[in-house]
Amino acid sequence: MGHGDYGSRSLAVTVIICPGAHSPHLTQEFLREMSAQLRDAVVFPAERYPAYSAWHLIQFLEETLEERQCDAPILLIGFSAGVVAAIATAWYWQFKGRTVRALIALDGWGVPLRGRFPIHRISHDEFTHWSSSLGEHLSDCFYADPPVEHLNLWRSPSSATGQWIRQSTYASCRIHPLLPPPALTTRTTAAEFMGMLLQTYGYSE
Repeated sequence: MGHGDYGSRSLAVTVIICPGAHSPHLTQEFLREMSAQLRDAVVFPAERYPAYSAWHLIQFLEETLEERQCDAPILLIGFSAGVVAAIATAWYWQFKGRTVRALIALDGWGVPLRGRFPIHRISHDEFTHWSSSLGEHLSDCFYADPPVEHLNLWRSPSSATGQWIRQSTYASCRIHPLLPPPALTTRTTAAEFMGMLLQTYGYSE
């Protein structure tokens, strides 16, 4: 699947939430705000294991999905240190012949994000977005404008208003082969952007 190919909406998807190294209360607030879109999501208990540990996430995920008797494609949403575990788990999952629908990375600053599946960054400010995305070929991304605090991006994504960067349309907008294409943006919130992605990948109704 290419970066701009979002796949079929008719397939079931299991969403995996990968919190960072912070109070579980922040994740509860995130889930409360996204409750309409994140029904039955699997939440990695980062309060019990290292948030960055792909090994622990993989073990937890395999056990949880076996209990649920679920083999649907997965979509991972990682925040901060949780992005480290999410990207490594996505690579492992695909290596084992299973389907990764997409990865959504919130403030995974400094984490190289590459894969044979769509990857979306959500950043708490413009600097984090551009400095994190250098050299990467990502799908549509979002950054808060005006900036919000790092933890507030996770705690309250509906309060983070900013720019939806439509990377998937860049190729058709180049004005010169040696120049970067113009940015096509839309004002929205981090919550609305994630809701759009979840619907696109077949999770939300």
